[in-house]
Amino acid sequence: MKKTVYTLLAIAGLASLMTACSAGGDNPGTEYAPNMYVSFAYEPMSQLADKPNTINPYGMNMRLPVKGTIARGQIEYATYGMAKSNDNYEVASAWINPLPKTAQNISEGKRLYNINCTPCHGEDGLGKGTIVADGKYPQVPAYGDRLPTINPGKAFYSITHGKNLMGAYGSVLTPAQRWQIVHYIYELSGVKTASTSKETAATATN
Repeated sequence: MKKTVYTLLAIAGLASLMTACSAGGDNPGTEYAPNMYVSFAYEPMSQLADKPNTINPYGMNMRLPVKGTIARGQIEYATYGMAKSNDNYEVASAWINPLPKTAQNISEGKRLYNINCTPCHGEDGLGKGTIVADGKYPQVPAYGDRLPTINPGKAFYSITHGKNLMGAYGSVLTPAQRWQIVHYIYELSGVKTASTSKETAATATN
């Protein structure tokens, strides 16, 4: 009899333990290390269980900005988000590099160029980068041949959205970084922009 009672008690205890292991849809069970999920700092896409966020949907900390809004300090770059099209490429010809042509901007443009552009365009800008040397892609036009036919605005647009076989770098480089690269490629090729030519002419006149 005692053996039967002990057996029943053991079965009942085991059953209660098994039911405790199940979790409902809204009850994930006990968290023994909650800080691995609930960070003390505000994380962009996390839900704070101990600090309910009643304003944002789902308690998320980060929301997409309202459509059509512009972040503070970015008004000068508002038109750069235009969709890729031949018409917008032509519109970009009116854009003027907002960054002054300083040694610092050219130096930073060189650094960014060496990281992002040399595989195709080469360090000297002659279009003989490493992927061209491998024979997998056709040679890229040299800057000295190409830049005289376009202006900085179109160069910036091509870096942002890509052109022909060239990929887009709008998601990789900030607008300021793209303009720094534009400064550098003109400096590298020795091609003068319209603004530079005017400044040179004015200096010569004075």
